[in-house]
Amino acid sequence: MALLPILCYPHPNLHKIAKPVASVDTRIQALVQDMLETMYEAKGIGLAATQIDVHERVIVIDVSEERDQPLVLINPEITWKSATTHLNEEGCLSVPGIYDGVERFDEVHVKALNEKGESRTMETKELLAVCVQHEMDHLMGKVFVEYLSPLKRNRIKTKMLKAQREDAR
Repeated sequence: MALLPILCYPHPNLHKIAKPVASVDTRIQALVQDMLETMYEAKGIGLAATQIDVHERVIVIDVSEERDQPLVLINPEITWKSATTHLNEEGCLSVPGIYDGVERFDEVHVKALNEKGESRTMETKELLAVCVQHEMDHLMGKVFVEYLSPLKRNRIKTKMLKAQREDAR
């Protein structure tokens, strides 16, 4: 297993749309393990392959308190959304240190393959539903700050670029 570098906003590759995984083989299984290790090391609760510059539809999530219930979603599709939404405080491993409110569906049903290539359908709510929606946005080339006002987004972009310049020194 290996720790993978996480792209930081506003990196242009965060806006690439991920392609479906053709088959769940040893390469994808190794990718999943590397993504889990990277997510846990970064203290995140979700990671999309897009964030590590791999443009395939793979997500890993673990919203458990003990950080011992990894969830793997390959080629995920939302099949149902609740009629109700709520504002959630969100952060992102690709936008470190930034948190803001994003409107998300209260519940979503998602169909995906697991790390063995088996199909499953899940009913998600609360934090898991938020996380699924957030990570699926990444697969579509969308970062959570894009839900914010242009003014907030530009301030975040400026802050992130400044931090990246300082880190490069």
